[in-house]
Amino acid sequence: MSAVEARLAELGLTLPAVVPPLAAYQPAVQSGPYVFTAGQLPMVDGKLPVTGKVGAEVTAEEAKELARTCALNALAAVKSVAGDLDRVARVVKVVGFVASAADFTGQPGVLNGASELLGEVLGDKGVHARSAVGVAVLPLDAPVEVEIQVELTQA
Repeated sequence: MSAVEARLAELGLTLPAVVPPLAAYQPAVQSGPYVFTAGQLPMVDGKLPVTGKVGAEVTAEEAKELARTCALNALAAVKSVAGDLDRVARVVKVVGFVASAADFTGQPGVLNGASELLGEVLGDKGVHARSAVGVAVLPLDAPVEVEIQVELTQA
């Protein structure tokens, strides 16, 4: 078990299976020392636990938890190409999309769920730049979607 996966276990978390693509793309690709993930939905056991817009059908607190799930799914996608999460030198960038009710402006707080999870799991290696974007709708009516870019150490 890698040190990162041991840390996940300490937090009571397990790395899920990689979420299969919904269309014509790969869950993650490596280019040089970087791994770029596709947008990860908060899928749990192949389905979304909740759907709808944040600020309407979904609370900001629920969405923050869903963003944590997205980040966990993103780590699984990274592992699928890196082979070992201990190779993560740092998370470089996180981009999050929040399906938002027209008057909802708390996207940064929602995306803190993903950012905080990465910090809890990776420590200083999890500190990153980030964008939090409100959108009208996401695939499958998901409330949140997260993609990450990580830099790897040499194999």
